[in-house]
Amino acid sequence: MARPMRLIALAFLALTASAFAQSADPTRPPANWLTPVGPAGQAAERTAGGLRLQSVLMPQGGKPVAIIGGKTVVLGGKVGEARLVRLNEYEAVLQGADGVTRLYMTPDVEKQMIVTPKARKTGKAGQVKGLP
Repeated sequence: MARPMRLIALAFLALTASAFAQSADPTRPPANWLTPVGPAGQAAERTAGGLRLQSVLMPQGGKPVAIIGGKTVVLGGKVGEARLVRLNEYEAVLQGADGVTRLYMTPDVEKQMIVTPKARKTGKAGQVKGLP
């Protein structure tokens, strides 16, 4: 009796392990970010507006650096024909012949301001009745 239960448990474990191994990795970047970028890919990416702000580094005592489209760009440096003119934790601003381009760290995330209610004023401060 114990032997069939072990076989059933092993079969169940094997099936769940297989299903778990095939599930998507939540830390993996989107598939279009993993495509290799060559000279032809770079031109297509620029014309499609595909430049992405991937990371921002703000070292103390050093120049801010952005990772844009897989390339490291120092503040004041160039990305194609555009120059990186402003950089903060969530945005990079490029100035080029086409005008100003803003790249956001999370462009697909809709941001909303959270308004918290004001604290109500209570009565006098002091001890609460019934407590020592």
